[in-house]
Amino acid sequence: MARPRRPIAASRAAADRLMAAALLLLLAAAGALPGSAAQDLAGDRAALLALRAALDRAGLLPWDTTAATPCGWRGVKCDGGRVVELRLPGKRLTGPIPPGTVGNLTALRKLSLRHNGIFGPIPADVANCGELRVFSLRNNRLTGALPEVLFSLPSLRHADLSLNGFTGGVSQDFNRLKQLDTLFLEINLLAGELPSGLYLPALNRLNVSFNAALAGPVPPSLARMPATAFLGTGLCDGPLPACAPSPPPATPPPEDSKKNKKKLSRWAVVGIIVGAALVLLLAMGLVAFLRRRRRRAAAAAAEGRPADAAASVHTGTAPVTVTVARTDRDAAVTKQSSPPLAPALGGGGEGGRKLVFLGSAPERPYDLEALLRASAEVLGKGALGTTYRATLDGGEPVLAVKRLRESRLPEREFREKAAAVGALRHDSLPRLLAYFYGTEEKLLVYDFVGNGSLAALLHDGGAEGRARLDFTARARIALAAARGVAFIHRGGSSHGSIKSSNVVVTAARDGAYVTDYGVAELAGTGDELPRRDAGAGYQAPEVIAGARCAPQSADVYSFGVVVLELLSGRAPGRAPALALAGGGSGGGGVDLPRWVRSVVQEEWTSEVFDAAIANEERVEGEMLRMLQLGMDCTEHHPDRRPSMAEVETRIERIVEDACRKADFSSTDGSRSVSA
Repeated sequence: MARPRRPIAASRAAADRLMAAALLLLLAAAGALPGSAAQDLAGDRAALLALRAALDRAGLLPWDTTAATPCGWRGVKCDGGRVVELRLPGKRLTGPIPPGTVGNLTALRKLSLRHNGIFGPIPADVANCGELRVFSLRNNRLTGALPEVLFSLPSLRHADLSLNGFTGGVSQDFNRLKQLDTLFLEINLLAGELPSGLYLPALNRLNVSFNAALAGPVPPSLARMPATAFLGTGLCDGPLPACAPSPPPATPPPEDSKKNKKKLSRWAVVGIIVGAALVLLLAMGLVAFLRRRRRRAAAAAAEGRPADAAASVHTGTAPVTVTVARTDRDAAVTKQSSPPLAPALGGGGEGGRKLVFLGSAPERPYDLEALLRASAEVLGKGALGTTYRATLDGGEPVLAVKRLRESRLPEREFREKAAAVGALRHDSLPRLLAYFYGTEEKLLVYDFVGNGSLAALLHDGGAEGRARLDFTARARIALAAARGVAFIHRGGSSHGSIKSSNVVVTAARDGAYVTDYGVAELAGTGDELPRRDAGAGYQAPEVIAGARCAPQSADVYSFGVVVLELLSGRAPGRAPALALAGGGSGGGGVDLPRWVRSVVQEEWTSEVFDAAIANEERVEGEMLRMLQLGMDCTEHHPDRRPSMAEVETRIERIVEDACRKADFSSTDGSRSVSA
């Protein structure tokens, strides 16, 4: 039986209806995809804004909140219509990470919030970031146990939680991270043993150093790691020395020994009583001695002997706290209504000794007695001595007087070295005018120069103070300081204590003086480094490693740190690992050369610069050249650092180019390079 044929028109109509339906489905799908992506990106944008509101309390993130997409924000990278990278190192973020922020960036692959002040727990919803491969919260203030949310990130390859305050042990749950290549947990407060069953087959880099409470054997799977991965711990075996054998169990003492212990305990009680009686007798003798000494002093005072001179200075002069300019970081000092140097010298100048002037006599003559009568303010204290600002009667001259803590040199050698330092003449070095050499006291008298230290200008005045210091002014300050240090090096010597508190800025903020040169030699330490005064954060690696002398290459490193400090506005501090090993904190600053390199390596070079100069686009090239110079000066190996003569030349060219680009109608632009 033949099948009935459909009319051709009906077949074509059916085909047309099918094609139309297919096109509608395709258009609907095409329209739905962008809308879905836009909706996800809007969610990412909301999460980022919530994170910024929680952590960026200083308002330093320059995000344009009016932009419809976050993909152009600094530190944010998008791919496929989603946020895949968030890098905000060293942004001074502070506070806990709230839920619903990072955890809502479900397409995130890289998260770097290093070198900030983040604290509190890591939200559990970070586990939603299933594609996260890099997780870096290095150098924050995180505490408590290691976050368990890490073990819910199967794609994680790089985890850096170092330089925090994590406590507790290292969990065997790390075994769940099959792709983990890098694990940095150094410089925390971790304790206990590493799990013997810890097995991370893909791990190539590990560091658990400087967790002093970690102990026990290194697991066999980690024995291939270098010994440096376990420094500053109680771990053993593997690449470290073998663990000590466990002591045999103690056997209970026999009954006779228990009786002896009871007998000994009675004798111990007798010994304690006798010892206490002896201590009491010694105390009574000491009190009697002090009373007798006080009577003798009173008798000497009645006879009018010089023993009363020092004591009489303090009669009726209660200390008064005033605010003065400092060359270090303190703002309030104690000023006495009598000169602070007078009582230190016994009130009489040590038997008639006099100031020794170097070169020509001062325009307005003064002697030691006039210096002791001068009103004085403490400018700074260091390992080698205390520096005062002394204003003579009548208001002139104003001098800087450094009282050495001690000097090992005999008078003749001291005189020769003082004469050599006093003969130096350079516009960037304050002149040594005179000295006093006494049996107990040594004074150095300098011209008083400048209008406060660079350290105070950068760090004590806040963002407002730094805002008045543009890049050209900072480059001029660096140039003046470089000229002073290069001049010292050309004479075959070295400075040994270059830091921002020893760079005094001129009143016009277009030049500087390098202070404290030659003081170490006059104190008798030669080129030996005074550890307390060298400046945490400014020391070259070879100096930290124990070098006895301060080579010129170490000066170059310290100067490079000052350059990075000028550019970033950040105070340098001792490297954290060294701080823990040495018991110091580095004054709360950052390891500046290391931090700068970490930011540059992440290709966020602009993040290095202080916000006060970051937007000076006309001198962007000069800023980058100065940054490169600072990095060259702080190379780890001394042989790779430039000489100070080369540093001086490079900064001169930078200043010349910056001035050429400047608006010459402004005050700064009209100045010459030699200013």
